[in-house]
Amino acid sequence: MIEFRILKKSKKSRARLGILKTAHGEVETPSLVPVATQAVVKTLTSEEVMATNSQILICNTFHLHLKPGEDFIKKAGGLHRFMNWSKSLMTDSGGFQVFSLGFGHDLGVGKILKYFPGDQKNYSSIHDREYLSRAIRKNHQPKSLKITDEGVLFRSPLNGDKLFIGPKESMRIQEKLGADIIFTFDECTAPLANRAYIEKSLKRTHQWAKMCRQALRFSSGQALFGIVQGSHFKDLREQSAIYINSLNFPGFGIGGDLGSTKQDMKKILDWTLPCLDENKPRHLLGIGRLEDIENIIKWGMDTFDCTVPTHYARRGFAFISDPNYRNSISIDYYRNSISIDLSKSKFLKDNGPLDKKCQCPTCQKYQRSYIAHLIRAKEITGMKLLTIHNLYFFNSFVEKIRQKIKKGLI
Repeated sequence: MIEFRILKKSKKSRARLGILKTAHGEVETPSLVPVATQAVVKTLTSEEVMATNSQILICNTFHLHLKPGEDFIKKAGGLHRFMNWSKSLMTDSGGFQVFSLGFGHDLGVGKILKYFPGDQKNYSSIHDREYLSRAIRKNHQPKSLKITDEGVLFRSPLNGDKLFIGPKESMRIQEKLGADIIFTFDECTAPLANRAYIEKSLKRTHQWAKMCRQALRFSSGQALFGIVQGSHFKDLREQSAIYINSLNFPGFGIGGDLGSTKQDMKKILDWTLPCLDENKPRHLLGIGRLEDIENIIKWGMDTFDCTVPTHYARRGFAFISDPNYRNSISIDYYRNSISIDLSKSKFLKDNGPLDKKCQCPTCQKYQRSYIAHLIRAKEITGMKLLTIHNLYFFNSFVEKIRQKIKKGLI
């Protein structure tokens, strides 16, 4: 199981410092949880991930079930031994794939509506005509999977075979994978779902949470976090938080769609967190852009997972600190975060480090010109070097926020 101890609460916000202790060590919170979908942070060895000061990772239950399979991983000694990772691990439940392979794929949307592809000018309000015309209604089903009260019937993205996962199946898979923290099976709803659909989905998700709790073999020593849903509806978020809190989980995940703006996300957390036991850890599922991190911490989150630092690294982007001390010609503003695109030819002439202020292995040993060459040549090593830097940069950014909380600044 886990232990969670709050060391300091902010007087200016909901931010707090804590220690989350698992069988594999302590995590200083608030903390980023890098994504290791298939038991690997893409392009890196576990030793290289350690060098980025990452404290805890999250792996993907659905994809590990597909390959190599939870039985294979269990025979290999569980996820920790399988991937040679000695620190703490989480696994999600597979609930996000209900969204990403379902309505998310069908409609080309993500957890926060306006951040994702589509005709965004029509999505200025969650209540506008475009929303109403495309809304997912009570009895709608995604094209490529079927959601029932017992669970979800998928088509394997590998070979098209039918694949069923429900709460009991998710618990069995996650137990065999052996992560320290696991999550209840839920439906991550799409932001285009109407209220009638959300009400039906929420009732089902609550039943699944109860079934997961009953199915978990506590001899496994794993901590099962319950997931709060309810979309952008205040009463449904509060209802879900109260119910999930009543099941006495050792921690909580905040899931589902988070509205159409960052202010919607804040309101959803404002509705949700007061209904949860404040002495237990709270994890925000799938959110963690650089410009969001300080806010979600001030809004009360302890941990959060996000693919941004690794995803963007593989596409040639490096996040950097304040640009005032360097030539502004090399700066791009990408989604309101300061970053540089190493695929641009101008960086072939730049022999400085990615970031003069950064102490990561990449910045200490390699020049921008070399990394730019690797990215332009599509060499995996370029992606590796940027992934190391971005993870180190994000972890350092969160460490600075922990120091701000400690000093009473936020």
